[in-house]
Amino acid sequence: MSKQTKDTLALLLAARKNIRGIFKAHSLEQVNEIPPGFNNNLVWNAGHVVATMELLVYALAGQQTPSGREFTDRYRKGTRPEGPVSQEACDLIAAKLLEGVDLLAKDLEAKDFSNYKEYPTSFGVTIGGVDDALGFNNMHEAMHLGTMIALRNQLK
Repeated sequence: MSKQTKDTLALLLAARKNIRGIFKAHSLEQVNEIPPGFNNNLVWNAGHVVATMELLVYALAGQQTPSGREFTDRYRKGTRPEGPVSQEACDLIAAKLLEGVDLLAKDLEAKDFSNYKEYPTSFGVTIGGVDDALGFNNMHEAMHLGTMIALRNQLK
């Protein structure tokens, strides 16, 4: 694994630790709350970053997503919270936030990500391979961390 990839994964882990910290610091009621002016909540944002990373890195390279289709379909781009999420589901997402980074590091060494399907993002950037996906994903996760900070500041 290249130094650049290791550095990118270290940034991903830092973002995920911050996201998980905000997420775990709130009650089940709070993580499910959608404050006025927002269209999602803390739990959706945490699930969304997991799903998006898996779709950008794994699915576009022809690999199966670790969390499976049901999870990624629930939290992918264009979705919104469908209702309150259980404590069990929250615990699963909290685990996936950190475990997903470890698994990704192992999979980048063990699996073939060379069959990457180019993807034009809504940000006007085209992702051409797994390295591009990892870099773009870090920007995406930082954006959702900012959203979670804004959400946190509006919770009761």
